Amino acid sequence: MGSSAALRELQRELENKANDLSKLQKDIAKNHQVRKKYTIQLGENELVLKELGLLNEGANVYKLIGPVLVNQDLAEANANVRKRIDYISAELKRLDATLQDLEEKQNSKKEAILKVQQRIQSLQAAKAKA
Repeated sequence: MGSSAALRELQRELENKANDLSKLQKDIAKNHQVRKKYTIQLGENELVLKELGLLNEGANVYKLIGPVLVNQDLAEANANVRKRIDYISAELKRLDATLQDLEEKQNSKKEAILKVQQRIQSLQAAKAKA
């Protein structure tokens, strides 16, 4: 009777760890989606910066604010795009650090699950011998 109670407890523990692992995997997938969005934005902003670099000093630059195009100074437009690039780059670094942390947690959860599975198997083997 004692071994079956221990077995049920281990199975509950295994289920909890599997649920935790599933949640971590969802967080990792979400991180990848956000990272992909920022990577696309970074590419777009770098392209805008390159195009702004091709303009002459007195060229007209317009910024879309709602439904209206507003005239903007070229230096100001350059500064805004550079700030956006810096912000997006910082967010990508933060996401990379978070992803690394999540992956480490995922690996430790997988190891914990394997240990619980091995304990369950050894209990079942001992039970089968008895």
